[in-house]
Amino acid sequence: MPVPAPVHAYVSGERRPLPTGDEFAEFLDPARTAVISIDMHEGHLADSPDCPCPAPRAREIVAPIDAFHEEVRSRGVPIVHVRTVLRRSGVDDVRGKVSAWRLVFPLYVGPIPNSAEHALEGSRWTEFATKVAPDDLLVETKKRLSVFYPTDLDFLLRNLDIRTVVLNGGFTDCCVLNAAFDASNHDYRVVVLRDLVRGTNAEMEDAALKMVSLHMGLVMDTADLLGAWDGREVG
Repeated sequence: MPVPAPVHAYVSGERRPLPTGDEFAEFLDPARTAVISIDMHEGHLADSPDCPCPAPRAREIVAPIDAFHEEVRSRGVPIVHVRTVLRRSGVDDVRGKVSAWRLVFPLYVGPIPNSAEHALEGSRWTEFATKVAPDDLLVETKKRLSVFYPTDLDFLLRNLDIRTVVLNGGFTDCCVLNAAFDASNHDYRVVVLRDLVRGTNAEMEDAALKMVSLHMGLVMDTADLLGAWDGREVG
């Protein structure tokens, strides 16, 4: 199945048309694609001073992600919502082997006052801010930066016969980037939706997306991906 022309993707930040042969067809085949929405929960998105790991830039993509997911559901493409959930005792992290991000991220952003509460099971911080439909799928054993570790996501995707993953959510320069690395290393085709991810800041987001485009997969706008799925040209 050749790629319909023109389909555009970002290469090191520049939007370009893809070649029209079949080398990118697998990236754009909705029949073997799943959408992976990463950590769109209140632990990042709550507009509250006690938000344990705030990602304020990502609040603006909640409604656009919900709108995209409605388009995805209408085409029969599965959606997997992944969220970090840590045991209430803290043994997974703050009272066990402490995650590296808790030590190094504050060197850049400053102290994070309530970070010990981040993603604790049963807390408000694990509640999704985006809509989860009854037929959507959940992966809730993410405990570090990658959606693949130590979760059953790869098992789920292989049982769904998925070859391509489309990533949205946050942080672009953290969990999204880790997901792209691991998905590519597991030989999935990777698409990251540039307009539906947000990073620590614009600088870090831009750097992460450029790395994805150079080494891991396609960075696309939502309209371009939906157009490719539908065989439409997008200007």
